[in-house]
Amino acid sequence: MPHQQDLWRWSAIDLAQAIGKRSISSRDAVQASLDRIAAVNPAVNAVVQVLADEAMVAADAADAAVKSGVATGPLHGVPVTIKVNIDQKGCATTNGVVAFRDVIAEDDSPPVANLRKAGAVIVGRTNTPAFSHRWFTDNDLHGATRNPWSLRLTPGGSSGGAAAAVAAGMGAIAHGNDFGGSIRYPAYACGVAGLRPTPGRIPAFNPSATSDRPVTAQLMSVQGPLACSVADLRLGLAAMAAFDPRDALWVPAPLNGPPPATPIRVALVPDPFGDAAPEVSAAVRAAGRLLADAGYAVEEAMPPRFQEAADLWHRLVVNEERIFLQPAIRSFGDDKSKRNLDGHIAYAPMLTADEIIVSLQTRVGVMRDWQLFLDRYPVIVMPVSQQLPFRDNQDMEGQQVFSAMLDAQRSLLATPVLGFPSVAVPTGLAGGTPVGVQVVAGRFREDLCLDAAEAIERHVTMGTPIDPRR
Repeated sequence: MPHQQDLWRWSAIDLAQAIGKRSISSRDAVQASLDRIAAVNPAVNAVVQVLADEAMVAADAADAAVKSGVATGPLHGVPVTIKVNIDQKGCATTNGVVAFRDVIAEDDSPPVANLRKAGAVIVGRTNTPAFSHRWFTDNDLHGATRNPWSLRLTPGGSSGGAAAAVAAGMGAIAHGNDFGGSIRYPAYACGVAGLRPTPGRIPAFNPSATSDRPVTAQLMSVQGPLACSVADLRLGLAAMAAFDPRDALWVPAPLNGPPPATPIRVALVPDPFGDAAPEVSAAVRAAGRLLADAGYAVEEAMPPRFQEAADLWHRLVVNEERIFLQPAIRSFGDDKSKRNLDGHIAYAPMLTADEIIVSLQTRVGVMRDWQLFLDRYPVIVMPVSQQLPFRDNQDMEGQQVFSAMLDAQRSLLATPVLGFPSVAVPTGLAGGTPVGVQVVAGRFREDLCLDAAEAIERHVTMGTPIDPRR
């Protein structure tokens, strides 16, 4: 039986299997996770609410269930974390905002409920920027989350706490969400894997919300897992994707689709806009070589209307935020969230209502063109960002720097507009900085993304979980 102090290194898959076989206990696994949080969280501030007592009660219940022989879920007894911007019964849904510190959820949101049904044990809640609206994770309520690899780098955002937590071994799987890269960018920055599923795949709803989400959030915002391995992403997806009647947009699509013709054709896009950092383009080409070695048919090919897709994110999302999000940030946001919003508003064109409607029409045509492209190339490998992970708080360095930063995120922003799933998977380090790629496939073909990402990951050693105190 492994020593308890080593269990924080284990994958979710290994933990679940060992707990199910009673070769280890959930109590041991959860205690190891809590001990790891106590040891390394002060260095990174990823987990902003530790749920030790609740977690140990859940772990004991998980062990009792195994002993009684009842059927268990795929994450039975496995320690996980939840981002503070979704409802978890009895916890504050702060969303990183001081004014929301006492907004105590009366019920679980669907991702939390589904993780519990799968047997997961929630050990803590992870940090996010105020209103979950930056690619950096810092707020006046919970403070700054640090990248476990380097204090000079952003941990990403808005699921920066989630990514830092799994990178440092504080939980086997972390819950996150992604509207404009908030799963994939933190995964990229922290050298872990993150899945942005197809909209409708994982049910979402915050019982504490006073109104339903605005239109672009309904079209583009998703919930998803982050982990140190692609196999754990697959497990997290299976757990989180269960039906919940509170989400009217949930789709009962199978987790695995029909196999495409082989060899599976891959479109490699090393430099979609002509401004990618050399290390980024090299990572995409390296991933292409690994896929070719794994039997994929890889060639460089440019998806259609790429720039247009990225521009649509700003045209649609930021104009909607001018109406729905800006008043709340102006009233309750911290200084950094207000300055970040200013940067987005200055970058995005202001549209009339008629122009927004035309942009929604245009979106469908761009999606169609990409679907035709994906019919020829079922998998696309491209950058997460055109640049290596940003300096921490780089968005506070003035509008010129901010605009260049947004230019670098065009690959990140095109994917939500198009509604396709994608996986951020690390490919190694560039001068000590994590670097990786984004693997994209057709709607509800997370299986193709995960398969290709796993083929890439198989030959990459990141050394996660890592020790941020080194």
